[in-house]
Order: sequence, then C-alpha cells, then structure tokens
Amino acid sequence: MGAPVAIGLVFLGCCSNVVFLEQLVRDFPGCGNIVTFAQFLFIAIEGFIFEADFGRKRPTIPFRNYVIMVTMFFTVSVINNYALNFNIALPLHMIFRSGSLIANMILGIIILKKRYSGSKYISIGFVSVGIFICTYMSAKQLNSNSDSNDEDGVLAFIWWLIGIAMLTFALLMSALMGIFQETLYKKYGKHAKEALFYNHCLPLPGFLLLASDICNHAVLFTQSDPFEIPVLGTLPIMWLHLIMNVITQYVCIRAVFILTTECASLTVTLVVTLRKFVSLIFSIIYFQNPFTAWHWFGTFVVFVGTLLYADVWNSIRSVCCSHKQEKKKE
Repeated sequence: MGAPVAIGLVFLGCCSNVVFLEQLVRDFPGCGNIVTFAQFLFIAIEGFIFEADFGRKRPTIPFRNYVIMVTMFFTVSVINNYALNFNIALPLHMIFRSGSLIANMILGIIILKKRYSGSKYISIGFVSVGIFICTYMSAKQLNSNSDSNDEDGVLAFIWWLIGIAMLTFALLMSALMGIFQETLYKKYGKHAKEALFYNHCLPLPGFLLLASDICNHAVLFTQSDPFEIPVLGTLPIMWLHLIMNVITQYVCIRAVFILTTECASLTVTLVVTLRKFVSLIFSIIYFQNPFTAWHWFGTFVVFVGTLLYADVWNSIRSVCCSHKQEKKKE
C-alpha cells in the first residue's frame, strides 16, 4: 500500500470515526466507557490473531514494560472518552487534545532535559493561546446558556471544569507515555504493531471496574430504534453506530501506522493535523455545534502553532527552492 492510499484512509477512517462518535455521544452522553471497551476489544482480538499468532509469538519488549505503558494508555483512553460526560462539546474536545505538543515539550524539558529552538517555543505559545481562547469562549457560552442564579447553571459549569481538568490530566499522562515509549524504542527498537496489540489487550481486565456502566449502556443501545440493513435484517441503530465507530477507529489507527512506514515523520504530522482540522469543520457544519468567530480564531491559532512546531514552513520553502534550482539547471 502506497502513501497516497494511506493518506486517503487516514482521512476516511479518522473523519468518519468522529462522525459515528458524535452520533453516539449525542444520544447517550455517558457512553464513553462502552465505546472505549469495544475499540480495545476489537483491536486486541485482531492483534491476538495476526500479531501474537494466537499467543505463540513472544514480545520483543519485556512484558513488565508493557504493563507500565498499558496502565498509562488505559487511563488516558478512559479519561478522554469519559470527559465527554462533563459538558465537553466534541469540537472543544478535539481542539484541547491538540495541546499534546505543549505537554510533550513541558515533560521533555523536565524529564529528558531537552532544549528546543526559539521557533518551537513560539509555536507552543500559539497552541496555548489558541486553546485558551477556545476554552474561555466555551466557558462563556456555557454560562450564557444558563441563568447565573440558577443552581443547575452553576452545577453545569462545575461539571464542565471537572471535564477540562480531566482532559488536562489526560494530556500530561499521554505525554508521559510518549516519553516512556521513546525510551523503550531507543533501547529495544520500534515494534509499533506489537505495542498496539499489548496496549489494547492487557487493559481489558480493567474494564471489569466499569462493567455495570458498560452493561447499562449495552441495554440502552439494544432498546434504540431498529435500523434496516439489506440482506442482514434489522439492528438497533446505536449498535450500528458503535460497530462503525470501532471499524473506522481501526482503519484510522492502521492507516496512520502504514503512513509512518511510508513517509517522513513531518508528513505524518502534517496529515494528522489536517485530518483533525477537517474533522472539526465537518463536526461543526454537519452537527451544527455552536462555534463563534472567536472559536474559529482560536482554532486557526492552534493549527498555525502545530504546523510551526512541525517546521512545515521551512520544509515547504526548501522544497520550493530545490524545485527552482532544478529548473535553472534545465
């Protein structure tokens, strides 16, 4: 599979995944746990068959290291999805998660003693300002939608603050996991498919802690309106949305993995960033999510900062210069 096909699958899989997630969250805002469990179960089964060879293949990276990584990965995944229960709109959720660059840089400086160029600090400043604008405007929007004297309005705002705190914690934990992965890959080499399998297989027992919530939502999904599927018959609409969310999530992850083997890391960063922007625009237009001019400005600043961090501008300039030099030689 070539890079163009992989890029197409990234946009197709990841953008459609956001659509099905929004369909699920709109009808059942507390369904984050069952969505996370279904995604983990599907990828774990696929990895057990094709990567672990039904348990016959031993892991290259020591098992104890996967236990540490999996604990962090499980925590991040559950908290990110569970934050949607706390009045966090999906567009803000996507923008906030773009702040991973900030968390990576902060922890890189503290833990790995890294030093960055001036442009990197400027780019992080852009991302921080953009996220702050979007978060602040969402808070104002939440207050304006409810009477300030109403106890429900105050409770909704406190609930929203808890959601923001959860997303912040997940960002920092995700960055810590990235640093841990980086040290493991330096020592044992890159084994992305193996890591993908163990990151999704080992946390499965942890979902026993969430079993009651998962079972409750399974019952609610079963009671949803039936949807007619040609040849196959009828299926509750929420189960169809969940199945499609899981499949598109798998396509998204696999496509990104293929892209990392076909393209430079800069290209991968650019494609993933553009994919997030397309998903955001689609979510706002199709689902009519509230998004003010300030939200658009904040989003623009976030993506400019992300592209600046990836040094896209210098890369484009160097490509253009080399193209001009080739023309002159001709």
